[in-house]
Amino acid sequence: MPVHLSIKNAPDDLVMRLRERAAKNHRSLQGELLAIIEEAVGQPAQLTPREVLAEVRRLGLQTPAEAVAMIRASRDGR
Repeated sequence: MPVHLSIKNAPDDLVMRLRERAAKNHRSLQGELLAIIEEAVGQPAQLTPREVLAEVRRLGLQTPAEAVAMIRASRDGR
């Protein structure tokens, strides 16, 4: 069942920018806010093999051990 959400005390300049964004996207303010929320919490996009390779190159990884170390460090919060 849909839930009603509300945002209280939104600054006027923020509301104005949201209305402008909604108009550019041919949506109502409510539709624009829902689109923003869906984008923020939606399912993460799956990377293609090409995108994974580009990320590996961007990070400068040379061996699988380096990748494992980075993953472990990230997981352990180091």
